[in-house]
Amino acid sequence: MDDIDWLTQLPEECISRILALAPVKDGCRAAAVSRTFRSIASSDAVWEARLPSDIKDVISQSSSPSLPEFLNSLSRKDLYFRLSDHPLLIGTGNTSFGLEKESGKVRYMRGAKDLKIVWSDTPQYWRWEHDPQSRFGVVARLDHVWWLEIEGRIEARKLSLKTNYAAHFVFKLTEEAQVFERKPVKLRVYSEGDDTQEPKQVLLEPPEGAPTQIRERQDGWMEVHMGEFYNDLGDDGSIIFNLQQLARSPYQGLIVEGIEIRPVN
Repeated sequence: MDDIDWLTQLPEECISRILALAPVKDGCRAAAVSRTFRSIASSDAVWEARLPSDIKDVISQSSSPSLPEFLNSLSRKDLYFRLSDHPLLIGTGNTSFGLEKESGKVRYMRGAKDLKIVWSDTPQYWRWEHDPQSRFGVVARLDHVWWLEIEGRIEARKLSLKTNYAAHFVFKLTEEAQVFERKPVKLRVYSEGDDTQEPKQVLLEPPEGAPTQIRERQDGWMEVHMGEFYNDLGDDGSIIFNLQQLARSPYQGLIVEGIEIRPVN
């Protein structure tokens, strides 16, 4: 009797627990080779265990009043993949919540409106505008500033525990962009109350052919790795993400979509 045959002799509750703990990919493979596994692998019991324990509360925060009823009507498996493929806008619609498909770990993105951007309330320095490539209603477009500072934060309790996370600054540069090719920005990720970490410095517009930490995303935006952290704070504290720099000539031509916080694969 091979391993699969032996496992099918276990009580259904045990099989359900095994599949819930297994990586999604492995669970799907098991379902493909065993009729017994196939029915259990699609059950709400398995997929409920893969969803965050506070998923109903998160769904209730949807920025679309009609969406919670629809999402709660889905099977737990369909809900899992829906949140993996289509992040949910929550609160005022300037933050998105999603799941990593392979692990079920949560990920968030703070849109520009949910970030603290110095001078963003002064139209001569920053403008708020719609971008069809953005998941959010508005993005922040920089006209010009000498002091560039952008900061976001998230409560540790919102993230998956005992998980390595990375923060990524998501942006575009226009043809009018200046200073970013010669003046690096300083990036930091740290726990609230512990801001002693030395910043990393990155050119957002590196010279052609030079090594770079800038990556083009599938959604048409660019991103730069800000830093990483291990989430073991439980219900205490927040994680802060900071970008700043002072230039002798004004920065301009930056479009900010937000800061994305996602598990490290």
